[in-house]
Amino acid sequence: MYLGLRLRRWLRFCLLVSMTCLLLVRPGFSADRIYVNYGIIGRSISVESLEIYARTGELTDELASYSRYLTAEQLEGLRNGLVTRADVDVVTVSQFLYTPQGEAILAGLGDLVQTVGRQNGAKALRGAVIQAAADPEGLTAINVLKYFPTRGVRLDLQRLSSLASAAITAVNQTREVTAQLKEQSKQAARENALDRATLLFLPGTVSWTKQSYEAATLPTDLYLPTGENVPLVVMSHGLGGDRSTLAYLAEHLASHGFAVAVVEHPGSSESQLTELFEGRASEAVTPTEMVQRPLAISSLLDTLAADPTLQNRLDTDNVGMLGQSLGGYTTLALAGATLSPTSLATSCPPALSQLNISLLLQCLVPTLSRPFSVLEDERVKSAIAINPLGSAAFSETGYADIDIPLMMVSGSDDTVTPALAEQVRPFSWLTTAQRYLALIEGGTHFSAIYNPDAVEAVAVPEVVVGRRPDLAQRYVMALGLAFFETHLNQETDYSAYLTSAYAETLSQTALPLSLVKSVELVEGAV
Repeated sequence: MYLGLRLRRWLRFCLLVSMTCLLLVRPGFSADRIYVNYGIIGRSISVESLEIYARTGELTDELASYSRYLTAEQLEGLRNGLVTRADVDVVTVSQFLYTPQGEAILAGLGDLVQTVGRQNGAKALRGAVIQAAADPEGLTAINVLKYFPTRGVRLDLQRLSSLASAAITAVNQTREVTAQLKEQSKQAARENALDRATLLFLPGTVSWTKQSYEAATLPTDLYLPTGENVPLVVMSHGLGGDRSTLAYLAEHLASHGFAVAVVEHPGSSESQLTELFEGRASEAVTPTEMVQRPLAISSLLDTLAADPTLQNRLDTDNVGMLGQSLGGYTTLALAGATLSPTSLATSCPPALSQLNISLLLQCLVPTLSRPFSVLEDERVKSAIAINPLGSAAFSETGYADIDIPLMMVSGSDDTVTPALAEQVRPFSWLTTAQRYLALIEGGTHFSAIYNPDAVEAVAVPEVVVGRRPDLAQRYVMALGLAFFETHLNQETDYSAYLTSAYAETLSQTALPLSLVKSVELVEGAV
């Protein structure tokens, strides 16, 4: 009940922010009033009252009648939101809004935010945002409305209410499932206590070197430990990442005797986003990247296996795969998950009410020519997918085709690849005997990859990164080492660390960790 009350207040606050953002315009430029419709019932608010509040903090009589729905703190937050400047330039904004993903987002928002003539507001929103970004005052809510190109704006409150209800349901379901898995993990830990607790996140003692592997068609960093015929782990970054994204984990595994190849996918890397935002590319990611990524990994393995300078150094027939986000999708494909045209046909194009941004990427797949390529590589013997996407791309039948050991790592607060939709539910579809779900309560999409020293194409706000990413990365290092020692190096003693009991010893109050090997979703969460 407490969650529902707080969330409803927050959603109401967000609703009024949206209303005000569409109304605060200067007379003579655009909208004079905002029209709020709920079915046949309609109300309107003058722009002048809202603008006075945004500029001075004064509530006119008209606006005061609405302010009773918000606390003083929320009102102040609303006002701050109206004048806060987004740190993006006009080229960045323009380029993104003309990508297929940007247009899909605008189309969904345009059904809620309409022109005065009840038309989809996508084009009006795009023009207003681009012009606001070019304004000397920058991209603020007030400037967006200054350039909104109609004399009135309509909000479909009924659709907004449905969207809010969907958001409330999704949040509540995720919290319920998180609590269920947390208790399930704790119960398993109580039943099978661990008699030792080695700190697997500490560096190993094996010497290793790092080199740029020029023979590969993909930009690749190769971490080579001392020894012969060592197992190989390949790492794949997410959209907007590069070879530095998972470098901390590559170094950790190399220090424990694993060879690691960290690749960079040019068609979906940090440099690709930079080119997009600087106007030198038209897409954040091309549809062909959805099949080229795993195929390029297979090509890399061919190159490594045939390289005489690496003879007897690597075991390229015994490969571990690890990826995050879009790299998690790449990992699942190489592990044996098969694409599902039927699922994609029913899920694409994605609806705004699905509240799943990752579907914008998954829905690139149906635009490709068919039949789809076989993406599995039988040299991959075990895999870890961190914050992966693939619920629509693979569906239940595709996940069931995976027959190698697989670990999924999920964050309960992931808003890019939502935990319930993209990890927990797909994990329940797995049939492979050796499967593990690590759930980080409070973890976000960026917890396992955040590097405060990295230069990023898109700055990630602290609130999006979440709390204590250092703990999330510690969990990934410890569980990743235990997983690959067990299922790649065949060191069965490490299987004791792939347990709820070991997760309990790792878990910290600031960012709790749970580990389960099966999932039965609670009623209503499916």
